[in-house]
Amino acid sequence: MSVRNLPYLFKPQSVAVIGASNTPNTVGNIVMRNLLAGGFAGPIMPVTRTAQAVQGVLAYPDVASLPLVPELAVITLPDAAEVPAVVDDLGRRGTRAVIIGSAGLGKAETGDGRTAMATVEDCARKYGIRILGPNSMGLMVPGIGLNASSLHLPARKGRLAFVSQSGALCASVLDWAHTHGVGFSHFMSIGEAVNTDFGAILDYLGSDPQTAAILLYIQSVKDRRNFMSAARAAARNKPVLAIKAGRHEAVSHAVASHTGALAGSDHVYDAVFRRAGMLRVYDFEELFAAVETLGRSRKLKGDRLAIVTNGGGVGIMATDDLIALDGRLATLSDDTITKLDAVLPGIWSRTNPIDLIGDAPPDRYLEALKILHAAKEVDAVLVMHVPVAMVEATAVAKAVISFAQEKRTAHITTCWVGDEKVRESRQLFAEAGVPTLDTPDKAVRAFMHTVEYKRNQELLMETPASLADDFTPATVTARMIIHDVLKRGDTLLSEPEAKAVLAAYGIPTVETHIAKTPEEVLRQAERMGGTLALKIISPDIAHKSDVGGVVLDIASPEEARQAAEAMAARLRQTFPEARIDGFSVQTMARRPGAHELIVGVSTDPVFGPVVLFGQGGIAVEVIGDRAVALPPLNMTLAKELIGRTRVCRLLEGYRGRPPADIESISRTLIQVAQLVTDLPEIVELDINPLFADANGVLAIDARMKVRQATAESGPDRLAIRPYPKELEEEFIMRNGRPVLLRPIRPEDEPNHHAFVAALTPEDIRFRFFGLVQELPHSQMARLTQIDYDREMAFIGVARNDKGDEETLGVVRTVTDPDNETAEFSIVVRSNLKGSGLGVRMMEKMIDYCRARGTRYMVGQVLKENHRMLTFVEHLGFKRTATIDVDIVEVTLDLQNTPVAEPFTG
Repeated sequence: MSVRNLPYLFKPQSVAVIGASNTPNTVGNIVMRNLLAGGFAGPIMPVTRTAQAVQGVLAYPDVASLPLVPELAVITLPDAAEVPAVVDDLGRRGTRAVIIGSAGLGKAETGDGRTAMATVEDCARKYGIRILGPNSMGLMVPGIGLNASSLHLPARKGRLAFVSQSGALCASVLDWAHTHGVGFSHFMSIGEAVNTDFGAILDYLGSDPQTAAILLYIQSVKDRRNFMSAARAAARNKPVLAIKAGRHEAVSHAVASHTGALAGSDHVYDAVFRRAGMLRVYDFEELFAAVETLGRSRKLKGDRLAIVTNGGGVGIMATDDLIALDGRLATLSDDTITKLDAVLPGIWSRTNPIDLIGDAPPDRYLEALKILHAAKEVDAVLVMHVPVAMVEATAVAKAVISFAQEKRTAHITTCWVGDEKVRESRQLFAEAGVPTLDTPDKAVRAFMHTVEYKRNQELLMETPASLADDFTPATVTARMIIHDVLKRGDTLLSEPEAKAVLAAYGIPTVETHIAKTPEEVLRQAERMGGTLALKIISPDIAHKSDVGGVVLDIASPEEARQAAEAMAARLRQTFPEARIDGFSVQTMARRPGAHELIVGVSTDPVFGPVVLFGQGGIAVEVIGDRAVALPPLNMTLAKELIGRTRVCRLLEGYRGRPPADIESISRTLIQVAQLVTDLPEIVELDINPLFADANGVLAIDARMKVRQATAESGPDRLAIRPYPKELEEEFIMRNGRPVLLRPIRPEDEPNHHAFVAALTPEDIRFRFFGLVQELPHSQMARLTQIDYDREMAFIGVARNDKGDEETLGVVRTVTDPDNETAEFSIVVRSNLKGSGLGVRMMEKMIDYCRARGTRYMVGQVLKENHRMLTFVEHLGFKRTATIDVDIVEVTLDLQNTPVAEPFTG
């Protein structure tokens, strides 16, 4: 999403108010009053034909009469039909940012019969205007005194940015924030978001130094790809928290699969926020509490919580709350209990929660905290206190604060229960930067916010395990099966066809054949032998077992024929309108003790395909144990998806039942995700049940719904751009060694560490402008886990003498959100200089950026790196600036520079 002209919206030097008014309680009157009261330093120019001055400020009859071009204009006109002409006037004057408070543009018509909204959109494109709204309650930037809003209160100055689709909610949040002393860097209502939506705003705020955290109130998302890219980029820099409205929205479209019924939109948003590294909360009080907790908490080692309290009752309440939120209570080791025995009264609980007994003085708290901080089985401590007559609450608070300040690595959350007697203690905690909550529920929820946020951030930084090299899908085969189904006019694959598609992607299935008549069933059963299962094939029956369309444990061919006849007769009587295309004859799978799972795909109307996993079987909707994720997947993401279900605990084994093969289940999830990534025709898919045990997985039943692919069903239908395999290229170096040039993948991190370690000190200095011994995991993960929509890195990989893959070089670009400029860097192993590898990698990147429509490639080169300067200048780069005396900036005009001749230096 472009950030072009957003500085005019958030940092304007002048403001005009179109529709300014002296009439009390009108939007034009309130906006003028707020602007004048806010302390904005630039000119504020009211535009109205009904008065010579508005609130004492000289007014102008129209935009053309303004004495200077306003950088920001606020349109408060009550008649939506008048808005397009004003936007056009502003565009011709050179205004580049507009807030539209007017509502109803989607219904109001202009003279040419088009809606006012469509005309405004055209004007915005024509003049490059950033529009906040329509139907926006405006914007506040307290740091510059800008209150261009119709809200009833000004926002305090702070470091939180609040972005809302609901104007009414803005007013409520502002009320709450004033009561609690919360301040903001930006506070805005985006309304209907003509061209300034969450993606653009996240891009801007994600790099804004005045914003420490970003808070979103989301009703819907328009552009899935830009939202995901912007959210992931912003979440790497600072906390991004979201409230999603409409959690219980009913599924409005008909579905032909269990997955379609289970993967509701709210579950998809959960998956979106998790994949983006964001934290989801459910009301604005929780929102601000989470921000405070994340801002004050120390780095969290893990999720095992110890609870220390002087009141057993509140300790039990906190434990109940922790378990209800799927938290983990630390199990105290024998060593820790022995140490606590030495400092606590003999009647202490001797378990977690740790009841210090009501009269616990500060020293008792301190001794317990020291022991728990040293305990390997404890990751964090919740310290609770209830007022008692024998001990001053503030004295205990000061002791906890002292410990927290001394032990900088201790992760401590506090809960002083009560009101008047503990008010001073809470103030002390707040001043010391120690998270403090007033109820057990809030305290536990605050701790779980840190746990969930840590997990989501780790998904951005983890190095996924590699997928097995022998997984090569037969995409052409799968595509041909689907093409044949669509060609005959169907949208549902038969079970054998669906299983054939799965088999093409390496998913184990039971032997299955089609028989058109009971006699064919007989002959097929004779050929197959053994115990069989028989199922009806009908595009009109979604769930066969519900209507007697499944017969299991068939012992002989004749029994199979009789079952087919009886099944057909029964269905003709019960569902005479249903089309019966034949029967599915399959080997009866015997997997005693196997778990019944469901793996599926559904297409969300906003975020596109999603992958579902959970406990399967005929009661799958009743059980409701499922989690969803966005494709593409890798081993890390697949295992994380499995771990978010209840059945995961059963898969780990219990009561002598061996653990299921998690690797095989994960692999199946990856294969399904790859299947839907490769084949846009698939809109729904069920594998239910998928048998899973210690010996692997087996797809017993499969259902697949397809439709014709369109221009809109290409790669952009995915919320996250998948690995662009089409960019892979074979290259032969001058010494004859073959190299694969391809986009970098998260799995490349180990080899990338080895690559950087093998560089010479000179290469390191030329690339990083300083000496770097090694890059930490967080930075290396950032280099290998890239968003292919925003950046690209091509690496050269080859097999060494041992047959292992190694990285030989890398060229990287990071493109600004406007796709105007891509900043490049390149480094090749020292012993490969002159091999032609660096030249080809750089040419490949130039071609890639040029094809994307990027305008410029820029880079920074040390002046003493003569070889690199000669190299890039041959490719068409020009020296455009000198930075810090020793560094030269070079720029290539991608759209106006011809392709260079081969470089031989």
